[in-house]
Amino acid sequence: MDARQMKIKAAEAALAHIEDGMRLGIGTGSTAEEFVRLLAEKVADGLQVQGVPTSERTARLCLELGVPLKSLDELPELDLTIDGADEVDGELRLIKGGGGALLREKIVAAASSRMIVIADESKVVEMLGAFALPIEVNSFGLVATRIAIEKLAGRLGLTGDIQLRKSGEDSFTTDGGHHILDASFGRIPDAEALAIQLNSIPGVVEHGLFINLASFAIIAGETGARTLKAQ
Repeated sequence: MDARQMKIKAAEAALAHIEDGMRLGIGTGSTAEEFVRLLAEKVADGLQVQGVPTSERTARLCLELGVPLKSLDELPELDLTIDGADEVDGELRLIKGGGGALLREKIVAAASSRMIVIADESKVVEMLGAFALPIEVNSFGLVATRIAIEKLAGRLGLTGDIQLRKSGEDSFTTDGGHHILDASFGRIPDAEALAIQLNSIPGVVEHGLFINLASFAIIAGETGARTLKAQ
């Protein structure tokens, strides 16, 4: 199977957990988009669900394919969120935000009773950090915020470049109007400590470490899909 086929396999397995009448958080990214396409087929066949999208991009795809949407204010408590991940370890800790939707993704995941991660085998890691950690930051005081993150990283023994994400010649802007710093730490031995201390920096809006949010992960590989639970 190629990469897209594996994403479809993971999305198909996640679809088996969808029940009629569910309030769904719908994630962002290439694997989540495969889930939206499959979900739309079920909706066309009569499945009743209400979805809360985690990005404007996901909202556009859902509307295009006929998946009914509500805002999180209209549905503040969700039954289930289906979303992808940039990395997932054996304890179901995640790095997310490669697509720039991490703030909304985390808000929606936290509002859900359960979160199922869908990914291919390439996203499974022994230790988080090979994928650059996205950190969503306020545009005001950006340089001061980056310096504070660099100092924090040093205290935790983390090294690597912290770069402002670009979109062409301009700074990338999230749906919430913020910027993203991508921190290439390589390895993050204590993700919990980093998550807590990043939250203490005033200019940090949110970060891409998702801890204690995923219920389980559906991982697709050459031989099909498997379920990954916390060890």
